[in-house]
Formats: sequence, structure tokens, C-alpha cells
Amino acid sequence: MQYQIGQIVEGTITGIQPYGAFVSIDENTKGLVHISEISDGFVKDVNNFVSINDTVRFKIIDFDEKTHQARLSLKAVQPNRFRKERKVQKFNSVPMMKIGFKSIEEKMEQWIKEAKEEKI
Repeated sequence: MQYQIGQIVEGTITGIQPYGAFVSIDENTKGLVHISEISDGFVKDVNNFVSINDTVRFKIIDFDEKTHQARLSLKAVQPNRFRKERKVQKFNSVPMMKIGFKSIEEKMEQWIKEAKEEKI
């Protein structure tokens, strides 16, 4: 089959290395998903995102017609797929403090006095 840059294809993960994952697109065509093309977020371990024998959709970002090898992107097809939702934590027990230049001005004289006393 003839493949084009930008085409979305389905492939099977055949190997995993620290730098990316190898993919079989068809009997004659292989590809590599570099670690930088797996997720929008930081990827410490490729195994946390794909496993051998997973069937996944990829976007072809480069293709060598002579060798039938493709450079693939998972994040281009599924952006933010693996990005975890951040939890916003609210602290009800901590009082809200208003700090600004006015509050610094009000405390400055006291802080200077305390600092001088500590040196004595």
C-alpha cells in the first residue's frame, strides 16, 4: 500500500525501547514512534503509554518509500490522551491573607526593630 505524510494509519506495537515504540503497519511497512511523539506531556517511560500487541492509530509524519519505514506520531492523533487532569485542591482551613505593599509598609518598622534586637 502507498502511504502519505499526514495519513492516519492503524498499527500494532511490536517493540518498546527507552527512546520509543516500534510499530507494524502492514506486512511490508514498519514504523517508529519516537518518545517525543507519544504525548504532549512528559514521557518518562514509554511502557506507561503503550504495550506490545496494542493496536493504535497513528499519524504518519515522515515516510521513506525505499525502505517502507514511517515516522509516526501518537500525540498528533490523540492529543492530550494521556495527560492527567490536574486536581485543584482547596484548603478551607487556611485563612485567606491579603498581602501587598500596604501590609509590608505597616509591618516594616516592627520587623526592623525585631532584627536590631536579635543582633544585640
